[in-house]
Amino acid sequence: MKNFITTQNWSRSELQDIVDFAIELKNNPYQPLLKNKSIAMLFFNPSLRTKTSFEVGISELSGTAVVLQPGKDAWPIEFQENIVMDGDAEEHVKEVAQVLSSYCDCIAIRAFPHFKDWDHDRTDSVINSFAKYSSVPVVNMETIEHPCQELAHILTLQEHFGDLQGKEYLLTWTYHPKPLNTAVANSSLLIASKFGMNVKLLCPSEDYHLDDRYLKAAKENCASEGASFDISYDIDSAYSNADIVYAKSWGCLSHYGKIDEQIANNNQFKHFIVDESKMALTNKAVFSHCLPLRRNVKATDGVMNADYCIAVKEAGNRKHVQKSMLSKIL
Repeated sequence: MKNFITTQNWSRSELQDIVDFAIELKNNPYQPLLKNKSIAMLFFNPSLRTKTSFEVGISELSGTAVVLQPGKDAWPIEFQENIVMDGDAEEHVKEVAQVLSSYCDCIAIRAFPHFKDWDHDRTDSVINSFAKYSSVPVVNMETIEHPCQELAHILTLQEHFGDLQGKEYLLTWTYHPKPLNTAVANSSLLIASKFGMNVKLLCPSEDYHLDDRYLKAAKENCASEGASFDISYDIDSAYSNADIVYAKSWGCLSHYGKIDEQIANNNQFKHFIVDESKMALTNKAVFSHCLPLRRNVKATDGVMNADYCIAVKEAGNRKHVQKSMLSKIL
């Protein structure tokens, strides 16, 4: 049994196998690969692309998706060990994971951090608790990482460029009026570095550095692939000669859990918006974003409407890579 919680636990060749099979499924979408298989999908947070792409994709493979929202249409769940459960939670993850394992062939989890204490949130306790007590594979639909988005990102880039080895990859922080999850940014570093690209992280200051584990993983991945990893605070030089620009907003860990401080900090850096003048500095780069995206806040209309914007194509590829991944692990 193999979980799909982080791509860091999968080799480049294993991930490429998933991407390659996704292309086959894209061309022949209706196959009985999940016939008589069921996937329990637990959504602790809202979703548009993830929920739709998983449900439709599972259906196209003749499987059954069971969608649950703990605290809404399912009981609230407790994750802390050795606790007197006299609060809102009605049952413990130990029982939930075991019961769902007895019904379903896979458990998929979408659970964002609580944005209170990064030392706790970085443990990814919700999905790791399910993995601990489940007897079936567990899939990450976004927690503090977003590995399904990573697969779609790589598929989309390979469709455009072919081989990605040695491509100049820029992950840029971009403004948002409130602090957001670091998941896609973490995952962007993991996957770009895994596939041999020269990775550059652009952020306003050291305050916006991602967690050390992801910076360390990116450095190690790049080194093992003969590529480089750098961090920049200079917009013009970072964009210069980039082949790929991937944008994401995230909250700075130095002010984690302090919403007012985060907002005040972000407001200093509205000029990090991705616009046509920045894209003109690149090597005719493609632009992408995981979506949702606030137009003229994160990126301008001109960038989003340009032929080089592949964000919608990337979103579409979510369905194909997820079908492939589920087929592999089940």
